[in-house]
Amino acid sequence: MTPYRRSRLAALVVSTGLALAGCGGAAAEESGGHEHTAGAATVEGPEDRYAGIDLVDPYQRPSFTLTDTDGRAYDFAAATAGTPTLLFFGYTSCPDICPATMADVAVALRGLDPAVAERVQVVFVTTDPAFDTPAVLGEYLGRFDADLPNRFVGLTGDQAAVDQAQLAAGVPLAEDAGRLHSSLLLLYGADDRAHVAFDAGNTSRDIAGDLTQVVGA
Repeated sequence: MTPYRRSRLAALVVSTGLALAGCGGAAAEESGGHEHTAGAATVEGPEDRYAGIDLVDPYQRPSFTLTDTDGRAYDFAAATAGTPTLLFFGYTSCPDICPATMADVAVALRGLDPAVAERVQVVFVTTDPAFDTPAVLGEYLGRFDADLPNRFVGLTGDQAAVDQAQLAAGVPLAEDAGRLHSSLLLLYGADDRAHVAFDAGNTSRDIAGDLTQVVGA
């Protein structure tokens, strides 16, 4: 399947709000596994601008404050304002979608012109704050970002604050102790809006291409 057809298929599925990925539907429930939902993003029709999922109604960069891996308060809107930013909600013990997404982001950034990569910030917000302490998040993200110009930002907090962050970002609230969560990777541009998002149907090449386009815009 070509990248265009794959991104279109992903977009159409996401637009219904029914997309699930992870350990696999009913089988996951029977085995005690987990799932991820892409949420109800609204996408364009036949004229795609991006390799990822074009968002008809751009997502505004959200405002929320959580705790980073150094134990300090991190005001997302203030800290990333005007900066091309990838935002993902997941959890560190996830066996598939979360590490695959972070790995794809890291591969994409490594393949970019360093002048582009150094302008991009990646933020990972846990959906399992009971387990994902700042120390746990720091160790986890260090597996992906060690050689990148900007270290990934890991955020946690109490459950109410994490829930508020998801609502502010416009993704569905995680369920099942954070194991059923949005699989959308949102890309905000310098205009503080996300015109494109990615999900499990997208590749590191898709992310790299759209980052080049957004950062250069």
